[in-house]
Amino acid sequence: MTAGMPFYVSPEQLMKDRADFARKGIARGRAIVVLAYDNGIAFIGENPSRALHKVSEIYDRIAFAAVGKYNEFENLRVAGVRYADLRGYSYDRSDVTARGLANAYAQTLGAVFTQESKPYEVEIVVAEVGATPDADQVYRLTYDGSVADEHGFVAMGGGAEQIETALREQWREGMNLSEALVLAVGLLGADPNGGPNRELTPSQLEVAVLDRNRPRRTFRRITGQLLERLLNSEDPTRDAPAADDGAETSVRDVSTNPQTQRPEQDGPSE
Repeated sequence: MTAGMPFYVSPEQLMKDRADFARKGIARGRAIVVLAYDNGIAFIGENPSRALHKVSEIYDRIAFAAVGKYNEFENLRVAGVRYADLRGYSYDRSDVTARGLANAYAQTLGAVFTQESKPYEVEIVVAEVGATPDADQVYRLTYDGSVADEHGFVAMGGGAEQIETALREQWREGMNLSEALVLAVGLLGADPNGGPNRELTPSQLEVAVLDRNRPRRTFRRITGQLLERLLNSEDPTRDAPAADDGAETSVRDVSTNPQTQRPEQDGPSE
């Protein structure tokens, strides 16, 4: 036997092993559901941490959600904020789109998957709320850089297939925010193996929305008493009030003078 002969692995087998590795890592993460409601797009995930967010603002009308390894998708989030700030500052704020951001993420994920020794164990959604429901954009990106244009809803993480199957049967256009949250939370608490369902409390959830009725920065977090009311009220027409209960966007002062605005004042902090 010749000493030092390299071990050969076919490209097909190498790609398959990397894909299996990434899928297993993603499946270990808690699921996130992204679904449209009458006034925007909602993001719901099981996440008891108040500091390590899986859903974040990227730009005025764009948000990011992810499952998998936190340090890897946090690097992608920060890169997305920088991309959006630079493009909005160099050209125009309207030039920052979910489509452009998804293309940038696809190139990064594809390059890591094919060129690095280990792929990213992440799956992400980039969503942009439009002036009307037909103008909403939701893109799902997988570990290898594949992009899918989703409509209505998407689920990622552990048990995502079972959740999406249930969403196809139960989700409908025009649901208000409370109905959408109740549906998503119920599916997140379902046992994919057929065991008893868990009842998730507001403290175990991370909930945010892109609200098309907000003036410019549409992202807001739904927490505390507001989340409890949305999950427990019996009023079928209930929805989030206009006040910013717990909304992270309320703590930053944004200048109204376009000539004095700087990207770091408008974009989310890293």
